[in-house]
This record gives sequence, C-alpha cells and structure tokens, in this order.
Amino acid sequence: MFSERTLPEFKATSTEVTKEEGLLLYQDMILGRFFEDMCAQMYYRGKMFGFVHLYNGQEAVSTGVIKALIQKKDYVCSTYRDHVHALSAGVPPEQVMAELFGKETGCSKGRGGSMHMFSSPYNFLGGFAFVAEGIPVATGAAFQSKYRREVMGDEENGDAVTACFFGDGASNNGQFFECLNMSALWKLPIIYVVENNKWAIGMAHERATSVPEIYQKASVFGMPGIEVDGMDVLAVRAAAKQAVERARAGEGPTLIEALTYRFRGHSLADPDELRSQQEKEFWQTRDPIKKFAAYLSEHNLADRSELKAIETEVQKTIDKAVEFAQNSPEPDPQELHRYIFAED
Repeated sequence: MFSERTLPEFKATSTEVTKEEGLLLYQDMILGRFFEDMCAQMYYRGKMFGFVHLYNGQEAVSTGVIKALIQKKDYVCSTYRDHVHALSAGVPPEQVMAELFGKETGCSKGRGGSMHMFSSPYNFLGGFAFVAEGIPVATGAAFQSKYRREVMGDEENGDAVTACFFGDGASNNGQFFECLNMSALWKLPIIYVVENNKWAIGMAHERATSVPEIYQKASVFGMPGIEVDGMDVLAVRAAAKQAVERARAGEGPTLIEALTYRFRGHSLADPDELRSQQEKEFWQTRDPIKKFAAYLSEHNLADRSELKAIETEVQKTIDKAVEFAQNSPEPDPQELHRYIFAED
C-alpha cells in the first residue's frame, strides 16, 4: 500500500480566470504535454541522446507559476527536467527541440542538450544536471535585482522576480538551507518552488527526509511556506501570484511546495519498476490537464471544440519544431570552445 498526504483544497470560483486567461493556461499546459510526448518518440527513434527527463503530469506547476510572473524582466531557473519550464518562459519550441537534437539552432547552440537549456533573451537561467545546483544561481539573480533597485537606483529592472524550481530531493541539500537563509536575511525577490513528485529517481521522498512536509521548513527562516495542490493549475497560480506580489513589494521570498506527480519514469532510460501500479493509477485520475479542461467546461469558459482547436494548433507547432530541428545544422567542430566564456 502507498500513503498520500491530504492535498490542500482549493475552491476555484467562476471568476478565478477570464476566458482568455483560461485558454492561455490550457494552451501552455497542452504545449508542455504534447512536446514531452514528442520527445519520447524522438528519443526512441535515436534523435536524442543521453538522459532525457520528461515533465508529464507536472504541467500545472510550470504554467501556474511562470504565467503568474507576467513581466519579461522576471527570471526562471530550472532543473534537469527543464524543457517545459523553458517553453512556459517563452523560449520558442523549435529552439528547445533543436537543442534536444544537439543542433546549432538550439537555445544553447546545441551545447547543452536536455539538461542544460538556457536562453538569455527570455531570462531563462538554465537547467542544471546536479540536484539543487540551480538554487544558488537563482538566489544570485534575485540578489542582483535587489542590488539594481536599492544601490544602482534602477527602478525599471530592480523589481524583477525570480522563480526557482527544484525537486523534493533538493530540499535535503545544503544549498537549499544556505540560500533560503540568505534570501530571508536580505529579503530577496524570489519564489522557491519545490516540485514534490514523491520520488527522487527510485527513492520515495518519505523515506529520505525527517520532515516530509517541505513547506514547513520555511518557518525556520521566517518566510511564508505554502502547501499547494500541484495538480491544480489555478491553485498553483493563486499561490504564485501572492508570492510575486510579496516579492515585488520588497517583502522577501516565499517557499511553495507543489504536491505533484510525474507520469513517466525518472528519465526515458528508467523502466519505472519501483513505483506501484496502484499509485500510478491513483495519480493519473488527478491529471492536471483533464482537471482544468473540466473546470473550463463547467464554468462555460470553453467548450470541447475550442479546446480541441487549441490541441490541433499546438500539435502543428510541435511538428514544425521537429522539422526545424531535423533540418538544422550540426555545430561546427571548429567552434568547440566557443560560448565557454560570456561575450559582450
């Protein structure tokens, strides 16, 4: 038998989102789901190499948080499960797909691959292969935002907010505690988002930590800790909007623990034999996309034909991204050492 935490209940009203907002949220989640499904196809066809970690099931977290940022100057920092975070941040699908194919037209010029997406134009600070590696980078980005405002007097760029994503395993890492301490001391404009999908590769979260409720760790640093249903995009969005408002107002960081679940194995090389079938089926019933589609329908914000039209257009976008990636050039071996250092 498996045990589950009781998810916090969020009652979304009919005015929680407008029709336009609702369709945009649905489109973003569908983009993430369809993109990852295509990645699985391309990986098994030998178009992608190395480890590829998919995001299926967790779309409500990426969409709910990143779409709450709204300002282009805001930053997003990811993990090795970074494709969908990049897409939600606005990185074009063809650039993300080309990066996965290792092509020169990729967002990291084919040098990063699946786990090292990066895009300066979209303030996407990167994916990081090591657990908790992105937390100090995101904290540094938040520090420079505060420095620009308070020391350099740059009000225009100084109220940028950073969203830092990481998994449940990272919450036992020293960098997690060090960075939360610093950000609380300096009241940095940052949101720490724990995507608790219950499993760190093959280790169940409850077996790896003395305090499974990660959001409670925020109290040690005097910052708000919020537990949210990570399978409900509106619940995540509401928590994120509140955290963004606090950050922009100079009130400091927030820790959000989103309880979610990955529908696939840890990576595409993982046979996923350690999780019980009962557990998988339980979480499949909480599919965030199906749940949000039902909400849109129940509140007369969209009918099935409108949602189907979105799905069709998204699939066309992804098909074009694959074609773009396949037809893009390989990186020039003569430029192997290019991009190692930042250029002006």
